[in-house]
Amino acid sequence: MSRQNDKIEFEQVIERGCGIDVHKEVILATIRGTDIKEQTRSYDGFTESIEQLRDWLKQNRITHVAMESTGVYWKPDYNILEADFRIILVNARHIKNVPGRKTDKKDSAWIARLLLSGLLQGSFVPPRPTRELRDLTRYKRKVIEQISSEKNRVHRLLEDANIKLSSVVSDLSGATASKILDAILAGEDDVNV
Repeated sequence: MSRQNDKIEFEQVIERGCGIDVHKEVILATIRGTDIKEQTRSYDGFTESIEQLRDWLKQNRITHVAMESTGVYWKPDYNILEADFRIILVNARHIKNVPGRKTDKKDSAWIARLLLSGLLQGSFVPPRPTRELRDLTRYKRKVIEQISSEKNRVHRLLEDANIKLSSVVSDLSGATASKILDAILAGEDDVNV
């Protein structure tokens, strides 16, 4: 690290890199490095646009990408870029810029600068099959929780209506309980199960 005219310069350890600031509707990407004029471009979050970003990075022979993680918005970008670049996903709190006027363009340039200097610590991102399995199991757990919640709601409604079905059957979602509930809804008084 050296200081020239009150400007701090860091040693460059990565030859060509890109800093990406990801938001819900916009992706700001800044490239810098050896034999590259610093450039910042803006892309939207749609697949076609992210693929254009990928192609631009490949044209400029970018090898490393640092991406600020913002909610879940980084996931599509990461999924498209991971095959072609070494990606570091960084937490926004760990790369706070110096106080002053903050812009997304400045953020992406700051991320690129920190990346080239080797000063970024990436978050752990599991391999793609693990991420997909994790998403699937989380979804399954949510569906099971919703089913359980609906069963409890039906039980409360029956109790409120003074229908003591849980005293007659062991499983309110079983076949016998379903037949009884269908008969009650059809207006039948006597149910043979």
